[in-house]
Amino acid sequence: MCKEHILVVEDDVDINNLISKTLEKQQYKITQAFSGSEALLQLSISEYSLILLDLMLPGISGEEIIKKIRNEKEMPIIVISAKTSLKDKVNVLNIGADDYITKPFESEEIIARVNSNLRRYRKYKTETMLDKVYKFKNITLDEESREVKVNDTDIHLTGYEFDILSILIKNPDKVYSRESLYEQVWKNGYYGEDNSVNVHISNIRKKIKSVSKDEEYIKTVWGIGFKLNNN
Repeated sequence: MCKEHILVVEDDVDINNLISKTLEKQQYKITQAFSGSEALLQLSISEYSLILLDLMLPGISGEEIIKKIRNEKEMPIIVISAKTSLKDKVNVLNIGADDYITKPFESEEIIARVNSNLRRYRKYKTETMLDKVYKFKNITLDEESREVKVNDTDIHLTGYEFDILSILIKNPDKVYSRESLYEQVWKNGYYGEDNSVNVHISNIRKKIKSVSKDEEYIKTVWGIGFKLNNN
């Protein structure tokens, strides 16, 4: 069974493959990206527990990616770079990276740093999940009690419906693909033909609309998936 999902961003194909295969042997699920723009695309359509990031990338630099991630997410960022100066290390740590590995590196170091950062992140997530109440427009979602209110009126959601709305409300600006929602809620692989996500999104919309008729809360982004409607 795979552990967490890790994004490996490195334009050198050989190095990217080496890191990816090393972590796959540790049962991590790996997605590879070979440029800054590809990394941002992957981040927009899937959820990751950690990112391994080169700095010198074609198109969008690693530093720019770190800044963008930190505006939206708390996941660990481990930089792997040929830049060895103290100034470079301090800079990326100050803008939001959690760790820094210099090239060349040993596979054992990659594994150890990934395991260490994920341990801290799991603990952080466990602590911050307690007593979490999220609000979006007139929706209030309480994770601990698993209650949802719209205009201060309780609406009853099934377990899957609650989990989908919970994912959307935590990152209201993020577009979630059907695949990503399915994998996070049902905890297994998505094979394309399953219509479960569409059905549950439709049910959530109907239940919200029964209380708030004039507001459209969940937006369909055609060809990609769903997000909360900020308009």
